[in-house]
Amino acid sequence: MKFLGTSWSIDVLKTSSFVKVTALTLFSLTLLILFTRYSTTYFFLPFSSDAAVSVNASSSAVVVPSPSPPPPPNIILTPPSPSPVVETTGLLDEDGIMTDNFTVGDSSDLRLPEDFGNSSYLRGASERERVGGGARARLSVESYKVCDQRMVNYVPCLDSTSAIAKMSSSEKGEKYERHCADEGKGLNCLVPRPKGYRRPILWPRSRDEVWFDNIPHMRLVEYKGGQNLISVKKDKFVFPSDGLQFIHGADKYLDQISAMVPDIAFGYNTRVALDIGCGVASFGAFLMQRNVTTLSIAPKDIHENQIQFALERGVPAMVAVFATHRMLFPSQAFDLIHCSRCKVNFTCDDGILLLEVDRLLRAGGYFVWAAQPVFKHEEILQEQWKEIDDLASSICWKLVKKEGYIAIWQKPMNNSCYHSRDNAVHPPLCESNDDPDDVWYVGLKACITQLPSNGYRANVSKWPARLHQPPDRLQSIKHDASLSRKELFHAESKYWNEIIDSYVRAFLWKEYNLRNVMDMRAGFGGFAAALHDLQIDCWVINVVPVNGFNTLPILYDRGLIGVMHDCGLKAYRRKKFRGSLSIVRNQNVGANTAGPSRPSEGIWDAFWQQRTCEPFDTYPRTYDLLHASGLFSIEKNRKKCNMSTIMLEMDRMLRPGGHVYIRDTVHVINELDEIATAMGWMNVQNDIGEGPNTSWRILRSEKHF
Repeated sequence: MKFLGTSWSIDVLKTSSFVKVTALTLFSLTLLILFTRYSTTYFFLPFSSDAAVSVNASSSAVVVPSPSPPPPPNIILTPPSPSPVVETTGLLDEDGIMTDNFTVGDSSDLRLPEDFGNSSYLRGASERERVGGGARARLSVESYKVCDQRMVNYVPCLDSTSAIAKMSSSEKGEKYERHCADEGKGLNCLVPRPKGYRRPILWPRSRDEVWFDNIPHMRLVEYKGGQNLISVKKDKFVFPSDGLQFIHGADKYLDQISAMVPDIAFGYNTRVALDIGCGVASFGAFLMQRNVTTLSIAPKDIHENQIQFALERGVPAMVAVFATHRMLFPSQAFDLIHCSRCKVNFTCDDGILLLEVDRLLRAGGYFVWAAQPVFKHEEILQEQWKEIDDLASSICWKLVKKEGYIAIWQKPMNNSCYHSRDNAVHPPLCESNDDPDDVWYVGLKACITQLPSNGYRANVSKWPARLHQPPDRLQSIKHDASLSRKELFHAESKYWNEIIDSYVRAFLWKEYNLRNVMDMRAGFGGFAAALHDLQIDCWVINVVPVNGFNTLPILYDRGLIGVMHDCGLKAYRRKKFRGSLSIVRNQNVGANTAGPSRPSEGIWDAFWQQRTCEPFDTYPRTYDLLHASGLFSIEKNRKKCNMSTIMLEMDRMLRPGGHVYIRDTVHVINELDEIATAMGWMNVQNDIGEGPNTSWRILRSEKHF
């Protein structure tokens, strides 16, 4: 029996089935050993060969690729730094110790989007500190409280009642300009939403109607009720296109302008427009379908919420006023500037407001004015018409067409008309050392901005070619690159196109239904251009920080829109000169020194004012997506602005259910994750394409609805 058993065992070993099972077992053990030893192996999802999104086998983290080839080193998008110390990830137990032993319970306040569950890891509201040579986690940020319900529409720098109360005069509209709180008195809570707030109606339906509960204010309806601009229908505000502003409808109004001056050519010659005193922004809303991006502006005045209505509709808009300071846009930004019943007195103070329009208008661009003085024959209205027509002639504008209640002027293409004027003619030309693109807290100037002798700014390409063709002004802006600017321009575009393409596929951006987007550090505008190329139906406000290179002219030459802003601390000195008041940036705090120098005459007083983390001029719940690449590490290095203050401002601007994508260093991302958790955001960290040991990471957040 023993012999037979041994013989039977040997026969089994010789069978093909046993050999296959044994081989499979050994192969599995080998894979297990390799998997354990090399736990950073990546498994690539089948998207594409050149921009794949990978999944980390140990942390299950979605890895967003870095484009190949990377941009030249002049573009500081992901600056190299030493690899970070590997940290344990998990939750804090009741003793404040990090643990990975936990179970997921049912909590309505901690809901995660479906795509967050299997793709990333979460970090709690904690930061690590060294204790006796070891690492220990400690709680450092508590949850932020919700602000008083009266702050539901709070715009910090426009609702500073204490600053406005100190003003001696506001006859020029000063009280509608920015008046930010002093250091330490800024926003420190989460701005609430209105009761009954609902997810905004999607574009393009939102062009015509929005939820009443999202902007429950009747003042504009009552004030403009007879003009048929806005009305209430059941649970919605509706926006007729045929109100008093556009008697036969907005489309017919645009057709009339096109017929009056065919060269305007909406969506081809005219790509970027400015609508002054926009009402509820119907002009810009209907230009969208003609491939024109119109930035609609109006003050936060007695109409109060008109810009909020525009943003809720999904139209590019921001709060701004023609008063005593330059608009926060570069010179020669807009192909067309429009004013219909905007109630701006362009001829006051030697025409200083029309001269600001002239600064903003591109060479060869058009100014469209629709108002009663154009067509009515009352004596006082005819005097107003003569004043503005004479002023327009004195700054070399040509009246191209006057028809019905619309008048259209064209700005000259070069300086020849300016130089042929008599020296005694007013307004004068601006001084040669005046920088027309210097706009941050710079006072208005009653002079004509000269055009560049080389023709830059006038000869931009037609849309859509201009989006990807490096503009001539690329060679004239201040930048540390001298010979490789076009290469930088193209590299940035390629960089962001590949990254956003991976976001669209891996994170399903087209399911976000994005409409209102802000890029908080725009550079040359590659992020916004990528969204356009990938057919994300949205508009982007590109923010250019004051402390960096002023790329705003490039953005507008590309057919994009943007604005100057500063998150950090700045100091100013007040100049009182011949009865006028203006603000000059202090040259001792790292500001641009190309501005005006101290004159030999006039009165200067020793007045200093510090502004910290200045908020953006928009209403709460404006944006569906906020994007920031490298912004926080720069602000952290400047040591001028608390990161939590910037994050609270982002929460104020972000719609409930909106998204935030921050791309920055690992250390900064960990801090921001902590703050975001304390604000109630749902957060996910992702590695970038180089893997988990690189110095940069992505923080994806969603504001809890």
